[in-house]
Amino acid sequence: MLLKDLQNIFHKELDTIYGKDEVDSFFYLCTEHYLNVPRIQLTLEPGFTIIKSETDTFFKTLEDLKQQKPIQYILGETEFYGLPFKVNDNVLIPRPETEELVDLIIKCHTKRSRSAHENLKILDIGTGSGCIAISLAKNLPNAKVYALDISKEALKVAKQNAELNKVNINFIEASILDNTCHSALDAEFNFDVIVSNPPYVRNLEKQEIQPNVLDNEPHLALFVEDDNPLLFYKAITNFAIKKLNDKGNLYFEINQYLGEESKALLTDTEFENVELLKDLNGNDRMLKGKKL
Repeated sequence: MLLKDLQNIFHKELDTIYGKDEVDSFFYLCTEHYLNVPRIQLTLEPGFTIIKSETDTFFKTLEDLKQQKPIQYILGETEFYGLPFKVNDNVLIPRPETEELVDLIIKCHTKRSRSAHENLKILDIGTGSGCIAISLAKNLPNAKVYALDISKEALKVAKQNAELNKVNINFIEASILDNTCHSALDAEFNFDVIVSNPPYVRNLEKQEIQPNVLDNEPHLALFVEDDNPLLFYKAITNFAIKKLNDKGNLYFEINQYLGEESKALLTDTEFENVELLKDLNGNDRMLKGKKL
């Protein structure tokens, strides 16, 4: 079958759901993933054909896309901060906003001396796919990085990603909401950086969530109860008060609608230089503070 004809079928079946540009993006991701054929080759070879087994794979992907299954889950992979990551429905698909958080941390800490890098201890709470911890370990190579998650299945994915990206991460299965995280972590030292992108979407905001996210991504990593939306932020802030070194930094990705409330958790406790930062879309998205 001509690959160009297959692309036309994708547009016919999917444009009304996703729009032409996104369908093109899906199709080229598939050609690179399944055929190792870059986009430019299709332009140069309009007569490019594929065999039946390859066609069948594309049609299976087409059906999944019609059901609004995320392309990242279909292919089992994505990219984050220029690095490859495996993903499945046990972990959230990494977002561009989280890349901004990682970039903020890297820029803040690459200003330090080499000796400071060598002693830097980082903890990522609620690591999921490991995208934050692994990206930090890759770009701050002398740091010692720990990553915590309550989900055994998520940690399996994160460990695969650490191996894929050739970094050493100390993974911990524990919940920040109880004392298991305290007993699971080495009591002999504190951290210089604690970072978290915890669940922060309130149930009342579910109507804003696209069906491909709502029906496929793990709700455990997404949603919190309306009456206690800062549950994880409170627990992590209290943990950071005990486990951050003096002048250590706490970083959060936050719910854009709860920026000031999230900021108050830090300004009302043992933190200074607290900053509420916007993402590229102009939404309150990142929070940082320095422990007194």
